[in-house]
Amino acid sequence: MRSEGLVRGTPTDSSQIQLVTITPQLLTTSNATTLAATVPQALLSYKPEPYRVGPGDTLYITVWDHPELTSPAGSQQQTAANGRLVRSDGTMFYPYVGAVKVAGMTIEQVRDAISTKIAKYVERPQVDVGVVGYNSQHVLLQGAFKKTDPQPITTVPLTLGQALGTASVNADEANMSDLILTRDGQDYHLDLTALSNGHSIAQSIYLKPGDRLMLPYNDTQEIYVLGEVLRPRAVTFRSASDISLTQALGRAGGLNPVTSDGKEVYVIRGANNLENTPAKVFQLDARSPSAFALGDQFRVKPGDVVFVGAAGVTRWNRVLSQLLPSASILSSAANANYSATH
Repeated sequence: MRSEGLVRGTPTDSSQIQLVTITPQLLTTSNATTLAATVPQALLSYKPEPYRVGPGDTLYITVWDHPELTSPAGSQQQTAANGRLVRSDGTMFYPYVGAVKVAGMTIEQVRDAISTKIAKYVERPQVDVGVVGYNSQHVLLQGAFKKTDPQPITTVPLTLGQALGTASVNADEANMSDLILTRDGQDYHLDLTALSNGHSIAQSIYLKPGDRLMLPYNDTQEIYVLGEVLRPRAVTFRSASDISLTQALGRAGGLNPVTSDGKEVYVIRGANNLENTPAKVFQLDARSPSAFALGDQFRVKPGDVVFVGAAGVTRWNRVLSQLLPSASILSSAANANYSATH
């Protein structure tokens, strides 16, 4: 619902604030929609195409009953020694046939092309083609991974889950809420915490040649806990897991038992973008023990401002009219600092 009755002449108005009460129904709805909102449909709908040969690949071509063609370097040599390198111009040399343009072909198309050309010299040839060196197509990785080596695209489709498993996320330094997948010049922002929260959807996102995965470091992402807590402070996100409202309050020492009655607990989100969208203000009545169970399920995000009001304060909209400009300054400063360091 929209706020009402804001103090006349304050720097905010009702169009800039949206009040949302934290309830079990809100958390159920949020948990059901978070995953869907996290993954763009364009990524879910992509299906990998059959592998196409490219420059740098090495092919192993078997012509049955003709070892002189299959293993010209000798059967005692390793498979790669008898492989055929696809050159930079997309061609491959093969005995009797000469240079064959294979770049852009599927494995089946290469097999058909070799069979057709060599049929002039070998009666009813039986040809098989395999890739023994995948060097033409890769997925690039940058950021807070333990292994940032390019991962090859092969005949077996590569999923996001497999790529992350091979790269190994640096859990102590990664910003799990903002993996950036760049594809065809467009950036897709993914929340890995939501993807890994009991779901296997990362295994349903297929990567394509040229994709880039960028996992930012999480050393400057903060939330701010202010008001009637024992230790007001900025809480930095440095772990792989997200943080709940209850955890944020706990890191600030909890509610002040003398000056706070627990009724006025707010989470202000989006204060740095008031020109485009209203700030969302989530309210939690923390006077009962069950409220902290709700707070433990409510996830705060970097840039949020958690404010605990004093006992006997005026209506929440008066507090917000005073606090929202400060929240905007804090969030803008945090965003500027994050952009400057990345």
